[in-house]
Amino acid sequence: NWTELLAAQAGVAAPCAAQTGLNSVAQLGGAVPVVNHTGCYGYAQGGARVTNPIGPANAALLALGDTSAALGQLTVPIVTQIANHLTASGGSFAADDLVTVMAGGNDIFMNLAAVQGGATPDMAVAAMATAAGELAGYVKTEILAKGAKHVVVVNLPDVSTTPYGISLGAQTQGLILAMVNAFNTRLSTDLAGQDVVYVDAYTVGQDQTQHPDQYGLTNVTTPACNLATMTLPTSLTGNASTLITGQTIDTHYEYADSVHPTPYGYKLLAQLVTDNLLKKGWL
Repeated sequence: NWTELLAAQAGVAAPCAAQTGLNSVAQLGGAVPVVNHTGCYGYAQGGARVTNPIGPANAALLALGDTSAALGQLTVPIVTQIANHLTASGGSFAADDLVTVMAGGNDIFMNLAAVQGGATPDMAVAAMATAAGELAGYVKTEILAKGAKHVVVVNLPDVSTTPYGISLGAQTQGLILAMVNAFNTRLSTDLAGQDVVYVDAYTVGQDQTQHPDQYGLTNVTTPACNLATMTLPTSLTGNASTLITGQTIDTHYEYADSVHPTPYGYKLLAQLVTDNLLKKGWL
């Protein structure tokens, strides 16, 4: 993914996962033991939200009838990820650490589910602004204030133009776009004046959707994986054998599944972050 590619640009080893494991149901092979890996600082997790510990595919959602929860993702939130690193590192970041922060997508999915469960669209939009304010606060008080000198914050891409967003229809796409804009506006406002590299993946992502050929993209609306043939329709279970007919692992499609980038999509994001770091003089 983009952090692995960024590590290569910086001339360091790719970050290894700080924690691994799943709480999967027996039909999917059962639980995989949760293991914390000393010396590994890749804290990101599938389904992780900014503050709420229950994200997409978390086993706790099985009780609500969410079948995706069978996967049992751990979904440790950003606030806890940061706390875990501070515990492992003696309470501070090193001056030569490069800290990368990107969140909000899973809050979109959970707040959209809340609307489908009876919450109002206005409540969902407000919740996204709150999550962004929380994230900006963590960056300021738990990362910058704890010694980090090189912090990258990537804003939220336009989830409404993903295959997932498109599949929901124009009205729901509009709600998703409003949630994304609420998140990004609050995040940008609250981080104004902070010494961070703020990467605008939203604007560049929209340009990729509107002018794909300029980025070497051949498809920005269709998943590269044949989701109908997969046990779970997510890139987490995808590989070369699950690609749609005619595609290879180095496809120039934007999306691997309904929301996650292909390796090429991640390459484009890594290039965007790298360009911003070069402008800042950090690479």
